[in-house]
Amino acid sequence: MAQRTWFITGVTSGFGRHMTEQLLARGDRVAGTIRKLEPMRDLQSRYRDLLWLAYLDMTDRPSIRRVVNQAFADLGRIDVVVNNAGYGLIGAAEELTDEQIDHQIDTNLVGSIQVVRAALPHLRAQGGGRIIQLSSVGGQAVYPGGSLYHATKWGIEGFLEATMLDLAPFGIDITIVEPGGARTQFAFSSIKLGPKLDAYAISPAVASRRIIEEGTRVPPGDPAKMAQVMIDSAGQSPAPKRIVLGSDAYTMIHKALTERLASLEAQKPLALSTDLAD
Repeated sequence: MAQRTWFITGVTSGFGRHMTEQLLARGDRVAGTIRKLEPMRDLQSRYRDLLWLAYLDMTDRPSIRRVVNQAFADLGRIDVVVNNAGYGLIGAAEELTDEQIDHQIDTNLVGSIQVVRAALPHLRAQGGGRIIQLSSVGGQAVYPGGSLYHATKWGIEGFLEATMLDLAPFGIDITIVEPGGARTQFAFSSIKLGPKLDAYAISPAVASRRIIEEGTRVPPGDPAKMAQVMIDSAGQSPAPKRIVLGSDAYTMIHKALTERLASLEAQKPLALSTDLAD
């Protein structure tokens, strides 16, 4: 297998770490973005010539463009861009602070958009490439207390669905990955909670908060297997538009889409009745 070069945001933990470990072990090059160097020292010492690292705050738009440009300049060609960095925010919409809302949107949605925008001129110039976007089961189905997280995941999926069409002439393919719960650090270190409002003690949103506070839920997904599927997808042609990972993700998304389609079909006569008569 020919060596590939990957750009991956958020490689210190979770799926980013699993992907990086697997890619380096097979001899691929990885340009990874980090917030802290310490968790990457082991890989840095073991794969010095294959691992390129840069500090990046996904809310810092000028830095996103600078880091992406530098990665392409230093490595010459990047075959796959993986938008992985992000976090969860739990709390009913009324419970969240304005600052939390802005940071969630700037990180998960705007940051991911800006990574794609920064990479596209380089991918076009080199004649193609692949973009893999980490979304979530929460990009198709919802749970109480996740309104802002879902807003970012549904938003990035809409952005990329349209962008897929725009990029068709350039040989640049996009895959959206929708994992369910996996046994990574995400559930423990990458989910933030909004302040509690007493009024929401009777809301279903409190159940989602309790799961995070208690930390007792054990997700079913194997992150190493999920990372391997994402890596393998880069070699698929045509590129899969979406990849669902995990039994929980499949079940939730299937239920959501089935209900949505049934609701649409029930409205067909009404929808058609609002056209202008010829």
